[in-house]
Amino acid sequence: MERLMRSIKIGINEKIYLKDPESSDLGKRIVEQSILMIHEMGFESFTFRKLGEQIQSNESSVYRYFENKHKLLLYLASWYWGWLEYKMVFATNGIPNPTEKLRRAIEILTQTVKEDVTFSHVNEVLLNKIVINEYSKSYLTKEVDLENKEGYFVIYKRLVQRLHEMIITVDKDYPYPSSLASTILEGSLHQYFLKEHFPNLTDCDDNVTPTQYFTDLVFRTLTPKA
Repeated sequence: MERLMRSIKIGINEKIYLKDPESSDLGKRIVEQSILMIHEMGFESFTFRKLGEQIQSNESSVYRYFENKHKLLLYLASWYWGWLEYKMVFATNGIPNPTEKLRRAIEILTQTVKEDVTFSHVNEVLLNKIVINEYSKSYLTKEVDLENKEGYFVIYKRLVQRLHEMIITVDKDYPYPSSLASTILEGSLHQYFLKEHFPNLTDCDDNVTPTQYFTDLVFRTLTPKA
C-alpha cells in the first residue's frame, strides 16, 4: 500500500506551468523552497530572484518552469486542492452510508492539516497556511474569467462538485448544494484565518474546531434520508 501511495501524482493543468516541476529534481526544489519562502515572507515579498538564490540556481532557471509568481501560486493552490481531493476520495470510498460519507468528507476537508510523507518535497502543513492566507490572491485578479476558461481552477471546482454530489445524496431536496459545498471549502479557510488573526470574530478556538462547526452547520441544514 505504501508503494502504491508513493506512486500517486497530483495532476495539474499543464497551462499553469511551462515545464512540469515534478519532472526534475530542480523543479521539486523550486516547489519545496517556494513553499518555505512564501510562508516565511509572504507572497508580496517573494520573488523568483530570491528563490533562485535560495536554491543556488539562476533566476532564469525558475522562469523555465513558471511564467511568473502568479502562475506559481496557482500551481501551489491547485496542488493543495488536488491533494485534499485524493485524501477525501481515499477516506470516503469504502463508506456506504451517505450521511457518514459526507461527515467524513467534511472532516477531511476542514481538519488541521498534518504533513503527508507520501510527497517528500511538499510540506503540506505550510502549504495549508499559504492557502489560508494567500489563496484568494490567485483568483482576485482581472484575468480570473480567462483563467477559469483555461481550466486553471478545475481541481477546486471538481472538489466542490464532489461535495455537491454527497450533499444531494444525503438530502436530494436541498436547493443549494453547490453553495453549501463551496461554503465548506472557503469557510474552513476563513475560520482558520479568523482563529489565528481575529479570534473575537469566530467561535473556533483551542476547544472548538472548524470541523465541529461545519459538521454542525451542515447537518442542521440538511434533512438526511430516513
